[in-house]
Amino acid sequence: MTDNEKGTAEQSGGWIGRFRRFIPEVKSELGRVTWPARREVWATTVVVVIVSTLFGVYLYAVDLGASAMVRWVFTRFGGA
Repeated sequence: MTDNEKGTAEQSGGWIGRFRRFIPEVKSELGRVTWPARREVWATTVVVVIVSTLFGVYLYAVDLGASAMVRWVFTRFGGA
């Protein structure tokens, strides 16, 4: 089958034909996936929550410091 004939054959099924081929391919790929254990999911979830909290606290502290510095500049040099 030439490239032109392949293109014509693929087009004859249209998007419905491509979708019908797609579903079994997805099922096949999901069968090959190595899923994490429940313990591993919990461990990584805890790490994400802790790191997110730490970054949030850090950014809050940086924001407070930057706000204080801007306030000081405005009071020192007579801003609006």
